[in-house]
Amino acid sequence: MSINTAREGHTYPAVTYQVGREAVREFARAVKAEHPAHFESEAAADLGYPDVVAPPTFAVVVSQRAEAAIIADPEVGIDFSRVVHADERFVHHRPITAGETLSAATTLQRIRTMGAGAMVTTVTEITHDDAPRATVTSTLLVRTEEEAA
Repeated sequence: MSINTAREGHTYPAVTYQVGREAVREFARAVKAEHPAHFESEAAADLGYPDVVAPPTFAVVVSQRAEAAIIADPEVGIDFSRVVHADERFVHHRPITAGETLSAATTLQRIRTMGAGAMVTTVTEITHDDAPRATVTSTLLVRTEEEAA
């Protein structure tokens, strides 16, 4: 099966994500982010934030949930067992903090076929109350079945 380039440009329905204080703390511990604002509401308040502040790469938690729609879309034709993550870039507009309800909408920006595979690039816009929080651009290398033959 090959990747359906006709899906290029399609935007998927937004998903929502409620940012929890414990989720921020657990993520910070996992990525070894040690700033007190990731763990203590008081430290975050001292910096002008309403609650604990997520480390910058926390946006990946939200974007991957939104990007799952592309993998699940049978019209695209991606077999996740044949996917290698090639690149991920973040543009941060404002820090993500606990208590926010984020909305993440993903667009299948580009599909570049290469032999028996494809580079699939997605862009996920993460917002809170329509205000931008982060833009995540992700590129996957997808091997098609023809390559395995």
